[in-house]
Amino acid sequence: MPLLTSDYKPTFLFRNTHFNTVFRTFFVHQSINYDRKRLELNDGDFLDLDISSVNSKTVVIALHGLEGSSNSKYIIAVSKYLNEQVIDVIAINFRGCSGEPNRLLQTYHSGKTDDLDEVLKFINKNYNYTNIILLGYSLGGNITLKYIGEQAEKIHPKIKCGIAISVPCDLAGSSVVLAKKENNVYLKKFMKTLKSKTLEKLARFPDSFLEKEKIVTAKDFNDFDNLYTAPAHGFKNAKDYWEKSSSKPFLSKIKTPTLMISALDDTFLSDSCYPTAIAKNHTLLFLETPKFGGHVGFNSKLFLKNGFWLEKRIFAFLKHYTNQ
Repeated sequence: MPLLTSDYKPTFLFRNTHFNTVFRTFFVHQSINYDRKRLELNDGDFLDLDISSVNSKTVVIALHGLEGSSNSKYIIAVSKYLNEQVIDVIAINFRGCSGEPNRLLQTYHSGKTDDLDEVLKFINKNYNYTNIILLGYSLGGNITLKYIGEQAEKIHPKIKCGIAISVPCDLAGSSVVLAKKENNVYLKKFMKTLKSKTLEKLARFPDSFLEKEKIVTAKDFNDFDNLYTAPAHGFKNAKDYWEKSSSKPFLSKIKTPTLMISALDDTFLSDSCYPTAIAKNHTLLFLETPKFGGHVGFNSKLFLKNGFWLEKRIFAFLKHYTNQ
């Protein structure tokens, strides 16, 4: 306990993990009007927050995945759905992900919880919410879980629960499976934007440790995290970064009701990313592992009116802790 039995039962097409993973990217066209607020950070950088408000006393803080943004299809989908349930959403764009380069050589990474903490302090100071829910997808899910575990008993009382979707909670394991042939198309997409942003960093910071040849020839996350992520953010190397930034070691410390949903067919996740033993011995960490779902997919029908299983599941969990 608490290992949950999932009621996610997709139609035949969505039992293919890759189709489920890319379905919204290619076939779903939704839009939303955000109100953008810029948060000036303590280190001189900034974060852009995109707010979709329906004047609720409950807000979901949504954290996107690697190289995503508030315009990622899953963020738009959950924002629209939750607004319909009279819940506000504030979508965080990580540094350099809002359409404008961030100011510093450093940027975001899988374990960077201090930016989330600044966002929460800003929200508590400037908004009068009664309930705050943390919702993270993939990389954003890792940050969500790590933050809740780090804070433990000290977490702000307005944070009623956390929800994390398709989480690479063991970064070393996830980096290995993402380098496999079956994930080649995803890895290439990630590396293309990461390299582009890092070359832009080199142009703005020519006296930094960055080397063009190493950036251009990087093939996977081991290469990239060794050449940029680790040295830019104070880690010894990729291994050190993965060990210190993975949320898995923090899960046992969680003192806030938290739901993890990770599909068993998620090709981004290694076996070590399913913390079954930890959840079994935990009273507040709920682990749900549907047989299907892909990576941040969980689509159930081609026609979206009846296809929002994930958004409905998110709402059902947070409703239990917020009296919505």
